[in-house]
Amino acid sequence: QVQLVESGGGLVEPGGSLRLSCAASGFTFSRYAMSWYRQAPGKERSKVASITSVGAHANYGDSVEGRFTISRDNAKNMLYLQMDNVKSEDTGVYYCVARADRDYWGQGTQVTVSL
Repeated sequence: QVQLVESGGGLVEPGGSLRLSCAASGFTFSRYAMSWYRQAPGKERSKVASITSVGAHANYGDSVEGRFTISRDNAKNMLYLQMDNVKSEDTGVYYCVARADRDYWGQGTQVTVSL
C-alpha cells in the first residue's frame, strides 16, 4: 500500500525558510519521479517542483524558481522541499506526489506565510 506522509509545514514570516519532508513507503521509491504540488486558498492545485527518479534533474514552477529546491534521498525513501525567501503567495497546502503506475498523493501539509 502506497503511503506518502508530508511534514514540516507551519507558520513562517515573509523572507523566511521552511523545509518540507515526505516519507514514502509501499513502493520502490527510487524507481519513480516525484513532485510537490500546492493548493492556495480558493485556487486549484498547481505543480511546484518535480525531480527525476535518481535526482539527476529537477524543474520548478516559474513562481518558485530560484527560491525553492527539491531533493530526494533514495536510501531513506524521503523527498524534500527547501523553501527559501518565502512570500505570502506561497501560502497553501503542499502535497507530495509519486508518479508511479498512477499518481499517488499524500494528505498534505499546511504552509502559512504571514507576519
